[in-house]
Amino acid sequence: MLSIRPSRRKRRPLERVVEALIRVAGFLAVVFVLAILVFLLRDALPILKTIGLGAMLSGARWSPTADPPKFGLLPLILGSLYVTAGAMVVGAPLGLACAVFISEVAPPRAREVLKPLVELLAAVPSVVYGFLGLLLLGPWLAKVFGLPLGQFGALGSLVLAFMAVPTIVSVSEDALSAVPRAYRENSLALGATRWQTISRVVVPAARSGIIAAMLLGLGRAIGETMTVLMVTGNAPVIPQGLVGFLKPLRTMTATIAAEMGETAYYTPHYHALFMIGLILFLIALAVNVISDFAMRRIPGVRA
Repeated sequence: MLSIRPSRRKRRPLERVVEALIRVAGFLAVVFVLAILVFLLRDALPILKTIGLGAMLSGARWSPTADPPKFGLLPLILGSLYVTAGAMVVGAPLGLACAVFISEVAPPRAREVLKPLVELLAAVPSVVYGFLGLLLLGPWLAKVFGLPLGQFGALGSLVLAFMAVPTIVSVSEDALSAVPRAYRENSLALGATRWQTISRVVVPAARSGIIAAMLLGLGRAIGETMTVLMVTGNAPVIPQGLVGFLKPLRTMTATIAAEMGETAYYTPHYHALFMIGLILFLIALAVNVISDFAMRRIPGVRA
């Protein structure tokens, strides 16, 4: 019988080319990351000649135009943490609930429509989310809470939550779908209800992928720039308690976006902004490393 499959001799050169391209792409990705790190280090480290790293991280005032200039990063770091934490408090349960619905509850036809629609939200430009928050959601929330301004930390958290949801839903749904069908059938055969099976069998079995989804959503939120620049008020002050969510604040990303274009090259202000970029780079790297660790080490079904 004649075989329609190509012979090994004909397939081997093409396979070698593809394998070589994959290796080159992986190598270039590592090179690009290292090049970015070197670039940030080159322009960030000179600020340490002006102010020590400890004083910079613990400084309570960011005022580059003061005399002498102040480069305290604490208000910016806390602002980023506030906005990101609020976004995850809202986005994590919402994203997981959507993923469970799409994977376990929705009919097959609805599932085929819902998941692409949710993933399509990730393609919406961040400036569109910023405009919606600035023009619609912000004034409404300010009226509800009796706030003088429609730009505050909680607004940034809400907008970022909706921006992180597509990432959380997509990765979590893949992890839930990867749980073997036998898990569900065995649980139902033992007398568990459908919701008991979902909450006590399927979700725990997919916990590694779900944790990775949360961390990727965290990275999406903490690295966002344009949205927080538009809706958080950009006040470099240290937020105080839960009330800090209802007052203007400033994040690290918004500071870079707002000030880099007006900063003279190779001044202390210039190097301080690069130090912020270096800190953000290290945070993003740490989030991705932890996400990879969760996928590999934490028991459960991988996405």
